[in-house]
Amino acid sequence: MNDVSKPHSVHASSSIKRLLGFALAAFFFTVFLSLGTWQVFRLDYKLDLIERVENRVHAPPVDAPRAAEWPAVNRDTHEYLNVKLQGALLPQYTTRVQATTALGAGHWLLTPLRQANGEIVWINRGYIPVNEADPMTVDNTQGQFEVRGLLRLSETGGAFLRENDPAGNRWYSRDIDALSKHHNLKSVAPYLIDAGTPRNLGEEITGFTPKTYPVDGLTVIKFHNSHLVYAFTWYALALMVAGITVWLNRKQATQA
Repeated sequence: MNDVSKPHSVHASSSIKRLLGFALAAFFFTVFLSLGTWQVFRLDYKLDLIERVENRVHAPPVDAPRAAEWPAVNRDTHEYLNVKLQGALLPQYTTRVQATTALGAGHWLLTPLRQANGEIVWINRGYIPVNEADPMTVDNTQGQFEVRGLLRLSETGGAFLRENDPAGNRWYSRDIDALSKHHNLKSVAPYLIDAGTPRNLGEEITGFTPKTYPVDGLTVIKFHNSHLVYAFTWYALALMVAGITVWLNRKQATQA
């Protein structure tokens, strides 16, 4: 009886293995196919984002959003909007935020600007080397200023592996809420303005030595876009799994 039942046992074991193999292949095929499709959606979003940003950057400047509009300010509708505003800069609250730019490592100089209605907007006046003095502090510059630049959203928390340290006055991200609380400023916009017109980084920055600081117009508006490559990669893996599964099934069928 043992000899008679043995082929049935071997056949059942082989069927279970084939079923498990097929289930595993189906799982990976579905995962890879889903990841590829997700990258296609991301590609569509990224292309739409690039088009929207290009349109905003090169459009005529509009007035920066006022307090009544602040709750509606968000990444999809406002970031990189070309804006203008007027007011008095408050150099006593200028804060250096660590930055890595096309001109090297240094700081952004962030200074709040108070408009005539009392609303405050933080202005990123531009890049300054680590040991360079702020000319606004040295020259005791005062008066009304018109600022034009790109609207940027607050960068909360800090940078990679580094948290902002308000007590030590060490800043690694442009966290508007934290900066305003640190300086006890009220009625502050939830965004900042990168002053200046974006430069052609590939042509203008190479070999460029600034004569005065801070240097504005260093906003990077290029977006990394490899979603199409990722989509092809995931779809190729899905096809590979499908092809190997078909080949193994055919091989097993011929050996049966």
